[in-house]
Amino acid sequence: MTTDTIDLDRAILRALPPGCQILSVSRHGKTHWSTGLKVAVKINDKKQEYFVKVVEEERFVGMSEAEYEGQKALATYIPDNVITPIAWVFLEDDVSKSFFVTRFRHLEACSLSIPQFLSVIEKLHRSSVSPTGKFGFHVTTYYGPPPMINDWTDNWEEYFIRQFWANLEYAQRERGEDPELQSLAEDFIEKVIPRLLRPLQTGGRSIKPALCHGDLWDGNIQIDVETKQPIMFDSCCFYGHNEMDLQCMGDPRYALGMDFIDLYKNEVGPSEPQQDFYDRHDLYAIRNNICVAGMWPQWAPLLTTAKDEMRRLLSKHPMGLDGFEGDLST
Repeated sequence: MTTDTIDLDRAILRALPPGCQILSVSRHGKTHWSTGLKVAVKINDKKQEYFVKVVEEERFVGMSEAEYEGQKALATYIPDNVITPIAWVFLEDDVSKSFFVTRFRHLEACSLSIPQFLSVIEKLHRSSVSPTGKFGFHVTTYYGPPPMINDWTDNWEEYFIRQFWANLEYAQRERGEDPELQSLAEDFIEKVIPRLLRPLQTGGRSIKPALCHGDLWDGNIQIDVETKQPIMFDSCCFYGHNEMDLQCMGDPRYALGMDFIDLYKNEVGPSEPQQDFYDRHDLYAIRNNICVAGMWPQWAPLLTTAKDEMRRLLSKHPMGLDGFEGDLST
């Protein structure tokens, strides 16, 4: 398709290099809430290509700013491995829509080198520093449609519980009320989440708020054809417990499985208490399953999976914090 078929909003034109000549505009990718455009331009007799993602639903208009700020933060630490943003703006002709623009990169889906990708994630988690020293992010980011509650807090348990509640409400809003799920979740939040997360920041233990991509599944990671480097996009950034960035891994439906998680544990190292590493992973995976079930009707059965996993962890930690054999002093 050419510019005769797709007219670019004037705000998009202003975000492109001044004086450039538009050569072509073609559709490139689409989600349920956005449309992607590949824009070819000529600047000083040289051709350059840009990718523009237009968020078309008013209720998700904040996604452009969220992706811009998230990718900008990621590029601070791993510039060779992320889509680096150029701008985000509301459309001039329709401010209920917004867009995000970056240089176009030729990417392809293929099997990731686990050691190579691990080195990228390790660098991100080890080198990133929260600007406030707290958990959260300076804008609302989006895990698909569900927004993240990114208000800054010193307490990781608090951050996770408020997000867990929000995602539970979202899933039931989309899939219908589930009294069994609600009751189970209340018990789970009272016992299991404190048991697994509070020890991270008590008894002399601590965790650094690390920058997390936030939606790190294989569909958001491709290989740059030219550099052969893994490239991450569609982030849902926040500064959080680094282990939560593994939440989209391990289940057979994902290409990055338990081999990656085991290698991360061995190479990066688990947070203290180390013995809770896999239970914490399962906790974070439950949250992911609840979100996915709410987003996609075909994945609604994941709510049953989430309930089964909650029951399993409740059976393993029936006493909650009282069952923790260690120091919980603050």
